[in-house]
Amino acid sequence: MPEILEKKSIKNIDFNCDLAQAYGVYKNIQEYELLDYVSSVNISCGFHAGDPVTIKEAMLKAKEKNVAIGAHIGFNDIQGFGYRPVELKEDELEALVVYQVGAIMSFAKAYGLSIEHVRPHGAMYKMAGEDFTFSTAIARAIKKCSEWLVYYAPVGDITAKVGDYVNIQVAQELSLEKTYNPDLTIDYSVPDNTDNYNLIKRFQHLLHTSQIRNNLGGTSFAEVNTIHFSNKYKNSLDLIQQASNYIKPAPVNYINAKASGWVD
Repeated sequence: MPEILEKKSIKNIDFNCDLAQAYGVYKNIQEYELLDYVSSVNISCGFHAGDPVTIKEAMLKAKEKNVAIGAHIGFNDIQGFGYRPVELKEDELEALVVYQVGAIMSFAKAYGLSIEHVRPHGAMYKMAGEDFTFSTAIARAIKKCSEWLVYYAPVGDITAKVGDYVNIQVAQELSLEKTYNPDLTIDYSVPDNTDNYNLIKRFQHLLHTSQIRNNLGGTSFAEVNTIHFSNKYKNSLDLIQQASNYIKPAPVNYINAKASGWVD
Protein backbone atom coordinates (compact mmCIF):
# COMPACT_ATOMS: atom_id res chain seq x y z
CA MET A 1 0.00 0.00 0.00
CA PRO A 2 1.49 3.42 -0.94
CA GLU A 3 2.36 5.78 1.88
CA ILE A 4 -0.35 8.34 2.60
CA LEU A 5 1.21 11.75 3.19
CA GLU A 6 -0.45 14.26 5.46
CA LYS A 7 -1.23 17.54 3.74
CA LYS A 8 0.41 20.52 5.42
CA SER A 9 0.09 24.00 3.97
CA ILE A 10 3.04 26.38 3.89
CA LYS A 11 2.31 29.73 5.57
CA ASN A 12 5.77 31.32 5.37
CA ILE A 13 8.53 30.90 2.83
CA ASP A 14 11.60 32.69 1.50
CA PHE A 15 12.33 33.44 -2.16
CA ASN A 16 16.02 33.63 -3.07
CA CYS A 17 18.07 34.31 -6.19
CA ASP A 18 21.75 34.62 -7.09
CA LEU A 19 23.57 37.89 -7.73
CA ALA A 20 27.05 38.86 -9.00
CA GLN A 21 26.94 35.95 -11.42
CA ALA A 22 29.37 37.76 -13.68
CA TYR A 23 33.07 38.35 -14.06
CA GLY A 24 34.89 41.25 -15.71
CA VAL A 25 33.30 42.05 -19.06
CA TYR A 26 30.97 39.04 -18.83
CA LYS A 27 27.75 40.36 -17.30
CA ASN A 28 24.37 38.87 -16.46
CA ILE A 29 22.03 41.69 -17.37
CA GLN A 30 18.94 39.82 -16.14
CA GLU A 31 19.90 39.14 -12.54
CA TYR A 32 18.63 42.40 -11.03
CA GLU A 33 15.16 41.92 -12.54
CA LEU A 34 14.20 39.48 -9.77
CA LEU A 35 15.20 41.77 -6.91
CA ASP A 36 11.75 43.29 -6.48
CA TYR A 37 10.28 39.85 -5.76
CA VAL A 38 12.84 37.97 -3.63
CA SER A 39 13.35 38.22 0.11
CA SER A 40 17.00 37.09 0.09
CA VAL A 41 19.93 37.08 -2.32
CA ASN A 42 23.07 34.99 -2.68
CA ILE A 43 26.08 37.04 -3.74
CA SER A 44 28.85 35.20 -5.58
CA CYS A 45 32.19 35.37 -3.82
CA GLY A 46 34.66 35.51 -6.70
CA PHE A 47 35.52 31.84 -7.15
CA HIS A 48 32.90 30.50 -9.57
CA ALA A 49 31.74 34.02 -10.49
CA GLY A 50 31.88 37.59 -9.25
CA ASP A 51 34.69 40.14 -9.16
CA PRO A 52 35.18 42.90 -6.55
CA VAL A 53 33.31 45.59 -8.51
CA THR A 54 30.43 43.24 -9.35
CA ILE A 55 30.19 42.07 -5.73
CA LYS A 56 30.11 45.67 -4.48
CA GLU A 57 27.39 46.58 -6.98
CA ALA A 58 25.31 43.54 -5.99
CA MET A 59 25.71 44.36 -2.30
CA LEU A 60 24.49 47.93 -2.79
CA LYS A 61 21.56 46.78 -4.96
CA ALA A 62 20.54 44.34 -2.23
CA LYS A 63 20.80 47.08 0.38
CA GLU A 64 18.63 49.36 -1.76
CA LYS A 65 15.95 46.66 -2.00
CA ASN A 66 16.22 45.76 1.72
CA VAL A 67 16.61 42.03 1.17
CA ALA A 68 18.58 39.55 3.27
CA ILE A 69 22.12 38.98 2.01
CA GLY A 70 24.00 35.69 1.81
CA ALA A 71 27.28 34.36 0.43
CA HIS A 72 27.08 32.20 -2.70
CA ILE A 73 30.08 29.87 -2.38
CA GLY A 74 31.50 27.55 -5.01
CA PHE A 75 34.56 25.69 -6.17
CA ASN A 76 37.51 27.73 -7.45
CA ASP A 77 36.52 27.18 -11.08
CA ILE A 78 35.87 30.44 -12.88
CA GLN A 79 36.37 28.82 -16.28
CA GLY A 80 33.74 26.17 -15.61
CA PHE A 81 31.40 28.48 -13.67
CA GLY A 82 31.69 26.14 -10.68
CA TYR A 83 29.83 23.34 -12.43
CA ARG A 84 32.74 20.89 -12.32
CA PRO A 85 33.28 18.76 -9.18
CA VAL A 86 36.55 19.19 -7.32
CA GLU A 87 37.96 16.67 -4.84
CA LEU A 88 39.17 18.39 -1.69
CA LYS A 89 40.32 17.28 1.73
CA GLU A 90 38.11 18.47 4.56
CA ASP A 91 40.59 21.13 5.70
CA GLU A 92 40.87 22.39 2.11
CA LEU A 93 37.10 22.60 1.77
CA GLU A 94 36.88 24.42 5.09
CA ALA A 95 39.46 26.99 3.96
CA LEU A 96 37.61 27.45 0.66
CA VAL A 97 34.33 28.15 2.45
CA VAL A 98 35.77 30.42 5.14
CA TYR A 99 37.69 32.46 2.55
CA GLN A 100 34.58 33.15 0.47
CA VAL A 101 32.24 33.82 3.38
CA GLY A 102 34.85 36.15 4.87
CA ALA A 103 35.02 38.14 1.65
CA ILE A 104 31.26 38.77 1.57
CA MET A 105 31.24 39.50 5.31
CA SER A 106 33.88 42.20 4.78
CA PHE A 107 31.96 43.76 1.91
CA ALA A 108 28.81 43.77 4.03
CA LYS A 109 30.58 45.38 7.00
CA ALA A 110 31.99 48.10 4.76
CA TYR A 111 28.47 49.14 3.79
CA GLY A 112 26.78 48.79 7.17
CA LEU A 113 25.26 45.39 6.43
CA SER A 114 25.59 41.82 7.64
CA ILE A 115 25.13 38.50 5.91
CA GLU A 116 22.53 36.03 7.09
CA HIS A 117 23.10 32.83 5.12
CA VAL A 118 25.41 30.80 2.90
CA ARG A 119 24.35 28.87 -0.21
CA PRO A 120 26.57 26.50 -2.25
CA HIS A 121 26.64 26.76 -6.04
CA GLY A 122 26.80 24.32 -8.94
CA ALA A 123 28.83 21.17 -8.32
CA MET A 124 29.24 22.08 -4.66
CA TYR A 125 25.45 22.32 -4.30
CA LYS A 126 24.98 18.95 -5.97
CA MET A 127 27.52 17.28 -3.67
CA ALA A 128 25.97 18.94 -0.62
CA GLY A 129 22.63 17.36 -1.46
CA GLU A 130 24.03 13.87 -2.01
CA ASP A 131 26.97 13.44 0.39
CA PHE A 132 26.40 13.78 4.14
CA THR A 133 30.12 13.99 4.98
CA PHE A 134 30.72 16.69 2.38
CA SER A 135 27.68 18.68 3.48
CA THR A 136 28.73 18.37 7.11
CA ALA A 137 32.15 19.84 6.27
CA ILE A 138 30.49 22.84 4.62
CA ALA A 139 28.18 23.35 7.59
CA ARG A 140 31.06 23.22 10.08
CA ALA A 141 33.02 25.77 8.07
CA ILE A 142 30.00 28.09 7.91
CA LYS A 143 29.51 27.80 11.66
CA LYS A 144 33.15 28.76 12.24
CA CYS A 145 32.45 32.02 10.42
CA SER A 146 29.39 32.71 12.57
CA GLU A 147 27.04 30.47 14.51
CA TRP A 148 24.16 32.72 13.43
CA LEU A 149 24.50 32.00 9.72
CA VAL A 150 21.84 29.88 8.03
CA TYR A 151 22.99 27.07 5.73
CA TYR A 152 20.88 27.13 2.56
CA ALA A 153 21.09 23.59 1.18
CA PRO A 154 19.06 21.19 -1.00
CA VAL A 155 15.81 19.94 0.50
CA GLY A 156 15.93 16.41 1.92
CA ASP A 157 17.12 14.16 4.72
CA ILE A 158 20.81 15.00 4.31
CA THR A 159 20.29 18.71 4.96
CA ALA A 160 18.00 18.00 7.93
CA LYS A 161 20.50 15.56 9.44
CA VAL A 162 23.41 17.94 8.90
CA GLY A 163 21.54 20.69 10.72
CA ASP A 164 21.00 18.46 13.75
CA TYR A 165 24.49 16.95 13.62
CA VAL A 166 26.40 20.24 13.39
CA ASN A 167 23.83 22.20 15.40
CA ILE A 168 23.47 24.84 12.72
CA GLN A 169 20.33 26.44 11.39
CA VAL A 170 19.47 25.13 7.93
CA ALA A 171 17.03 26.27 5.27
CA GLN A 172 15.86 23.49 3.01
CA GLU A 173 15.71 24.76 -0.53
CA LEU A 174 13.65 23.63 -3.52
CA SER A 175 13.94 24.72 -7.16
CA LEU A 176 10.66 24.51 -9.05
CA GLU A 177 12.30 23.68 -12.38
CA LYS A 178 14.26 20.69 -11.06
CA THR A 179 13.12 17.06 -11.21
CA TYR A 180 13.34 15.27 -7.86
CA ASN A 181 13.86 11.63 -6.95
CA PRO A 182 11.57 10.11 -4.29
CA ASP A 183 14.23 10.87 -1.61
CA LEU A 184 14.27 14.52 -2.83
CA THR A 185 17.73 14.37 -4.33
CA ILE A 186 17.75 16.09 -7.72
CA ASP A 187 17.66 13.99 -10.88
CA TYR A 188 20.31 15.85 -12.86
CA SER A 189 19.79 13.63 -15.91
CA VAL A 190 16.56 15.49 -16.65
CA PRO A 191 16.71 18.99 -18.23
CA ASP A 192 15.20 21.83 -16.25
CA ASN A 193 11.47 22.36 -16.79
CA THR A 194 10.88 25.94 -17.95
CA ASP A 195 7.14 25.69 -18.63
CA ASN A 196 5.82 28.34 -16.26
CA TYR A 197 2.25 27.03 -16.38
CA ASN A 198 3.38 23.67 -14.99
CA LEU A 199 5.82 25.28 -12.55
CA ILE A 200 3.15 27.49 -11.01
CA LYS A 201 0.83 24.49 -10.66
CA ARG A 202 3.68 22.72 -8.87
CA PHE A 203 4.22 25.75 -6.65
CA GLN A 204 0.55 25.96 -5.73
CA HIS A 205 0.50 22.26 -4.86
CA LEU A 206 3.61 22.68 -2.71
CA LEU A 207 2.08 25.61 -0.82
CA HIS A 208 -1.15 23.70 -0.13
CA THR A 209 0.33 20.31 0.75
CA SER A 210 4.13 20.56 1.32
CA GLN A 211 4.42 17.85 -1.35
CA ILE A 212 5.93 17.61 -4.81
CA ARG A 213 5.54 15.04 -7.57
CA ASN A 214 8.71 12.98 -7.96
CA ASN A 215 10.22 11.37 -11.06
CA LEU A 216 8.54 8.02 -10.36
CA GLY A 217 5.08 9.55 -10.47
CA GLY A 218 4.64 9.46 -6.71
CA THR A 219 4.56 12.27 -4.16
CA SER A 220 7.31 13.27 -1.74
CA PHE A 221 6.89 15.38 1.39
CA ALA A 222 9.14 18.45 1.16
CA GLU A 223 9.75 20.53 4.28
CA VAL A 224 10.75 23.59 2.30
CA ASN A 225 11.98 26.86 3.83
CA THR A 226 13.10 28.67 0.70
CA ILE A 227 12.50 28.57 -3.05
CA HIS A 228 15.39 29.27 -5.39
CA PHE A 229 14.51 31.25 -8.49
CA SER A 230 17.04 31.04 -11.29
CA ASN A 231 17.77 34.17 -13.29
CA LYS A 232 19.18 32.36 -16.32
CA TYR A 233 15.94 31.67 -18.22
CA LYS A 234 14.08 34.19 -20.35
CA ASN A 235 10.84 33.50 -18.45
CA SER A 236 12.42 33.61 -14.95
CA LEU A 237 10.97 37.04 -14.20
CA ASP A 238 7.47 35.97 -15.21
CA LEU A 239 7.72 32.88 -12.99
CA ILE A 240 8.64 34.75 -9.82
CA GLN A 241 6.05 37.44 -10.55
CA GLN A 242 3.37 34.78 -10.75
CA ALA A 243 4.63 33.01 -7.62
CA SER A 244 4.54 36.27 -5.65
CA ASN A 245 0.80 36.50 -6.33
CA TYR A 246 0.23 33.47 -4.09
CA ILE A 247 2.40 34.29 -1.07
CA LYS A 248 4.52 37.17 0.18
CA PRO A 249 8.03 35.86 0.84
CA ALA A 250 10.07 36.67 3.95
CA PRO A 251 13.71 35.96 4.91
CA VAL A 252 14.33 32.73 6.82
CA ASN A 253 15.70 34.48 9.91
CA TYR A 254 12.68 36.78 10.05
CA ILE A 255 10.30 33.83 9.72
CA ASN A 256 12.04 32.03 12.57
CA ALA A 257 12.14 35.14 14.75
CA LYS A 258 8.45 35.67 14.14
CA ALA A 259 7.69 32.06 15.09
CA SER A 260 9.66 32.45 18.32
CA GLY A 261 7.79 35.61 19.30
CA TRP A 262 10.74 37.98 18.95
CA VAL A 263 9.01 40.05 16.26
CA ASP A 264 5.39 40.62 15.27
